[in-house]
Amino acid sequence: MPEWDETATATRLIGRAGELALLDAVIGDLGRDGVPAVIDITADAGMGKSRLLGELRARARRSGLTVLSGRATEYERHTPFQPFTDAFADADPAFLASDAVPGAAAPVLYGVRDPAVPDPGVRVHGRDRFGLYRAVADVLTGLAEHGGLMMALDDLHWADPASLELLDQLIRHPVRGRVVLAVARRERQTPHPLAAALTRGADSGAVLRTALGPLPEREAIETLAPDLAPDDARKIYTAAEGNPLYLRCLLHAHRHGGSSPTAPAAAHRISGSGVPSGLASLLLDELTALTGAERRTVEAVAVLGDHATPSLLRLATGNPTADELDAHTGAAMRRDLLRRGTDGRWTLRHPLLRALVYENTAAPRRAGLHRAVAEELARTGASAAERAHHVERSLTGWNPVSAAVLTEAAAQFAHTAPATAAQLLDVVLRLMPDTPAYTGRRGELTLARARALGVGGSLRESRDLLHALISRSGPDDAALRGDATALCAMMERHLGHSPEATALLQRELTRDPGPEPRQAVSLGLALGMAALNTVSYPAVRDDIERTRAVARSHGDLMGELGALALASLGEAYEGETAAARRLADSAAALADGLTDPDLTGLSEALVWLAWAEGLLERYADAERHADRGLDIARRGGQVHVLPHLLTARGFVHLTTCRLPSALDAAEEAESVARAVGSSDLLAFTLSFKALILLLGRPLGDTLALATAEEAVTAAGTSRHWWASLAGCVLGHTSLVSGDPHRAQDAILRAGGPELLGLQPSTRPGQLDTLVATALATGDTEQAEHWAARAAVEADRIGLNGQRGAALRARAALAQHHGDPRAAARLFESAAQAYAPSGATLWEAYSLLLASTQAQATGDGPRATALWERARRLADDGGARLLSDLASLVRPHTEEPPPAPTELDQLTPRERQIAELVAEGLSNQAIATKLFLSRRTVETHLSAIYRKTSVPSRSALAGLMTRAALDRRQGAYVP
Repeated sequence: MPEWDETATATRLIGRAGELALLDAVIGDLGRDGVPAVIDITADAGMGKSRLLGELRARARRSGLTVLSGRATEYERHTPFQPFTDAFADADPAFLASDAVPGAAAPVLYGVRDPAVPDPGVRVHGRDRFGLYRAVADVLTGLAEHGGLMMALDDLHWADPASLELLDQLIRHPVRGRVVLAVARRERQTPHPLAAALTRGADSGAVLRTALGPLPEREAIETLAPDLAPDDARKIYTAAEGNPLYLRCLLHAHRHGGSSPTAPAAAHRISGSGVPSGLASLLLDELTALTGAERRTVEAVAVLGDHATPSLLRLATGNPTADELDAHTGAAMRRDLLRRGTDGRWTLRHPLLRALVYENTAAPRRAGLHRAVAEELARTGASAAERAHHVERSLTGWNPVSAAVLTEAAAQFAHTAPATAAQLLDVVLRLMPDTPAYTGRRGELTLARARALGVGGSLRESRDLLHALISRSGPDDAALRGDATALCAMMERHLGHSPEATALLQRELTRDPGPEPRQAVSLGLALGMAALNTVSYPAVRDDIERTRAVARSHGDLMGELGALALASLGEAYEGETAAARRLADSAAALADGLTDPDLTGLSEALVWLAWAEGLLERYADAERHADRGLDIARRGGQVHVLPHLLTARGFVHLTTCRLPSALDAAEEAESVARAVGSSDLLAFTLSFKALILLLGRPLGDTLALATAEEAVTAAGTSRHWWASLAGCVLGHTSLVSGDPHRAQDAILRAGGPELLGLQPSTRPGQLDTLVATALATGDTEQAEHWAARAAVEADRIGLNGQRGAALRARAALAQHHGDPRAAARLFESAAQAYAPSGATLWEAYSLLLASTQAQATGDGPRATALWERARRLADDGGARLLSDLASLVRPHTEEPPPAPTELDQLTPRERQIAELVAEGLSNQAIATKLFLSRRTVETHLSAIYRKTSVPSRSALAGLMTRAALDRRQGAYVP
């Protein structure tokens, strides 16, 4: 290492006092509301991010926190979870061996090496990666129980895709307790997924970004170059562009006789690792004093990376004696080129130096070193996953044995690190000879790579690969083509291309000769799912029945179950309740008689069954089958079905008024959908999340509306069922937010003028909402039309919940016509319709509306009884919106006081501003909307507060909401 004097900087960082003060505040307030869960230190190479991260670790330890330190490395970028595994190596071994640590976390705790966990049967490959992430969060929570925890991850721009996805989850769902993640990265080399995750986190307040710029010139020169002439010091500072590492390198060169730079031009030539070429030469110049054997030792350490143990280093350097190896490493240590960790492994002193040494080691020597390590690891029984990195980098041409190792490793990574699996298979396919002897194997591996790409979220790349595979399949490749077609149809659906998926499937099903029975069933089920997405189930009803017949005739129980469950869901969507119930009964009987291993082959069947049962108002059965499906899918690594099962659970918990657990399921489903990269799937999960937020957040909260808007944006111009669902949810949230015109437009845009674009099973609920929008906009005739239509649709479907929605629509009309007695009776009948099925949320809402009308008839005791039950149900289930509404409409047992007249004192302009405050607009937004100055708005608000005797914006919003309740049929919830 350069021999400059660092005594002046040993106790403090140069020019970073402001950053340290900010980071100290985070450590001091750790665990409190509003404190960031992640610290993001970003800078160019050599700017001091690692030094700042080291200082942060030291301060965290002095504050009593447990500190875990890990680093991503440039040449292990496809080793799953490498920086996290590196950090967990610092954790208390006794804790990691305790029962408090879930076995599912082993892939991250121990990496690709065989985990030394209490239950050796627990393995990566039987777990889905999102269950793995939850397990890691639990481990972090446990480690933080005594004083708090900091996990510091350096050089995260080199992290593998699995680590980036895990970090994204930890940003979206911060770990409970006093836990903070501190990450350091190079801005320019940060991959897009990491940058996006950190940006989203910064926007939400979960991430504190600290960007390091150049050192202050005066402080840097005074501290690092007090012995130089001022002109020389300034020239060197300018050449280094204020970069601490580069500045020290140039100072070292100047003090040891090198020519002093006079211009910064050389600093703009960048080597492969991001180091300016002139400085790279300076760093590599440190190796010139080494002997050949000593330099080869340093090169071997650079190549070995995490595997630079004494035994492997000896092997990689030609098996010198122990004394010879000690002499070689000792010489490099004295020059601070090599350092030895507490575990005995060797490392170079800095990742930049390792990058330069690695890149400047001759390619044949690099490949030979990797090959020797891979062979030694194989000899000692290491898994294919552990050997894969060195095997991959040792390849210079086709090698069947090496290809087998990479293929086996890819299979091991398929569920927990699919991007790594896809990359390893890409290596194999690129090197595999393009000859007839390998055609079959190439097809199989291409299909496996496409599946890994799809699971990892690269949907378009997967689809394109499958298109190429299908197009070049010959007559002898029918089985491979059928599997590729079914998988391609799934990718097309997730990309929002259900018509293309349908056409692809129909072409395969009508080939002559047709597919063999197993594939005919698989393709038939895929065809049915595509039809459900496009609201065209009746067109494939016969196809699904034929699929069921084929499965039954060949003893394919899973195929028969899938056809029954899918048909049940299709009939439930179409409002054919009797048929849906009959099919659901058969599917449930078959599913309940199968073992979990049987169901692993087609866990989608439990998705369809759970949703069918949910639509049929069999909530207990729906929850039971969704939970079983989740357990099977997680153990089998079938990530693609998790969002559907989680939203089914969330829907049941929402309907049965268990809002906190419903939101947990919705947020997990959203996380998986974002990771998968499907805009349709994201629209689907966000739609349910928006509904849950609407009911679970306080009155006046805007998060549900923002989530619904994001769902519509994600759906784009799609006309599929998920897009129409997003539009309807936007309608509901808009109505509750006080915008009936937007609500009506959103629902009619989603379903068409007569809602024929919506499944019949959803129409009564949407018509109920449209009745409210029509009444709010003064169109009574249209409201009566929609209320009558809701009654007809509900009677045809024959389900209690649909009848409840239709009754509520009629009640709203009665209220509008000034007949509170009829309205109270109808609202109470709606509540009674919901009760038998356990739809507690809608029962509570209907009771609340019934209470307001009973109060209007003068029946105080009845109003109070209805109100108390509604309030209790809402409070018990965490339905905060209903609880807040209940507080606003609490009945009076005595003569009700006169209606509030505070708002009558407001001028038209003040009333307009008060309404905009109730909509959640800021003062600046109100000023912009009304073409006023911000000061004028603030003056009006002061007058409004004085006249209405309210102390705050939230209180004013509540007052305006209560006034709106008096003007309309009562506060509305979808």
